[in-house]
Amino acid sequence: MNQEQIIREQEAQRKAREHIVDSLDFFLFLSLLTLVILTIWFLKHKKFKYIHETGLAIFYGAIFGAVIHYGFKNSQIRSISFTPTNLTLKNLNDLPEYVFMGLPNTTHTFVYKYKEPTSDDSNLISDDFEEKVTFNPETFFNVLLPPIIFQAGYSMKRKHFFKNFGAILMFAMAGTTISAFLIGGLMYWVVTWQNSLKYMTFLDCLLFGSVISATDPVTTLAIFSDQNLDLSLYSLIFGESVLNDAVSLILVQQVEKFSGHSFQFGQIFSAIGSFFGIFIGSVLIGSLVGCVNAVLTKFTKIKQHSGLETALFMLISYSAFYASEAIEFSGIVTMLIAGIFQAHYTYNNLSKESQDQTRQIFHLISFLSENFIFIYIGISMFTFRKHQWEAGFILPSLIVVLIGRAANIYPLSFLINLTRSNSKKIKFKNQNLMFFSGLRGALAFGLAIRNTSTSSRQLILTATSVIVIITVVLFGGMTKKVIELLDIE
Repeated sequence: MNQEQIIREQEAQRKAREHIVDSLDFFLFLSLLTLVILTIWFLKHKKFKYIHETGLAIFYGAIFGAVIHYGFKNSQIRSISFTPTNLTLKNLNDLPEYVFMGLPNTTHTFVYKYKEPTSDDSNLISDDFEEKVTFNPETFFNVLLPPIIFQAGYSMKRKHFFKNFGAILMFAMAGTTISAFLIGGLMYWVVTWQNSLKYMTFLDCLLFGSVISATDPVTTLAIFSDQNLDLSLYSLIFGESVLNDAVSLILVQQVEKFSGHSFQFGQIFSAIGSFFGIFIGSVLIGSLVGCVNAVLTKFTKIKQHSGLETALFMLISYSAFYASEAIEFSGIVTMLIAGIFQAHYTYNNLSKESQDQTRQIFHLISFLSENFIFIYIGISMFTFRKHQWEAGFILPSLIVVLIGRAANIYPLSFLINLTRSNSKKIKFKNQNLMFFSGLRGALAFGLAIRNTSTSSRQLILTATSVIVIITVVLFGGMTKKVIELLDIE
């Protein structure tokens, strides 16, 4: 067998192995989703109140992750470590995207693609299957998160949302900013007392505060939609959690701009201007996309073909996210506004069939995406190779997050009540429920896992994952009991 045949045969074997591992990977993820759905049905059938579906997804994912990590010992991915002697780089921006490697005694050139930097050689070695279940973070941000955010806006109860819009905006913008800076400041105070955490800078702590201030609208919706709460309270809780995600995302983007650079006080004003610029620009794009969809569905006869109408609605809605990201605005904010705008205008122009289809399809995609992410959160606790387990940071962060949530809800509720009549004031027991409902979820995890190139970013991911699991499992499971104890109708 000549050299050409050997190379082709090895390449065919490599592709066949990758296909098998990929197929097994997707099969097991789909099986876990199926198991979650069957368990949800069983719990609903038995009227068991204290376990929520997202908690189940995390639990099953954690079991699966443990089995993969400790039980699946497939052949290791082969790797070598070498330092080229004929290559000099002026700075890290000159790093090549591809490496073309020639070997002695062969006429072939082998192509390798840049993946990521690492300071730990042990991260270069992993098992085939464990490597495959670790998804590219951009998959979460560009594929799974957009339908979740769109559904949050599209399913919003418009009348009560706009009736409470001022209060919702205050909780989402002022409250989230207060929470982010308070958490960041307190966590920086915590790390200054520990030598093992000296690598965590103030900007790192502020980034953590911005990431962890993002609450989870879909989990909130799933929990509270079955409770028949007062619609005004429901709109406050759900509306705040939706807009909160948009604000948190932009805060993260602004903090990341200063990463690796010296921070000067004057840059705060530049960041504030950029914050509002991105927010307003993203809102305008979402509104424009909603306008285009509303006009097309109103002044064409496409409603005579409900399948085409539904397909057009979905394609235009999804395009909003990628158009916004392409010009460096916030796709999440755009998707949220597009959802709200189209629920208010485009929905009424759709045929009855398309109204039902768009509601059902986006609800289904959002449900599957959300549970997929929570399954992955559970899996990643065992299979993700870049976790930083620092108890001195993670344990205090659990308390600090609660302090940040309290600083968001109670002072702002007091200020809002000053402008309301007695009948419309936010009751103290309702404030307690708003405090308790600050669940962390998909967006916080998606923001944290998007960049794990440094030890500080890896610690942020680990702390975020732990907080997401605890708030979803513990707080989510206890919400119904808390509503009963607070005697909220």
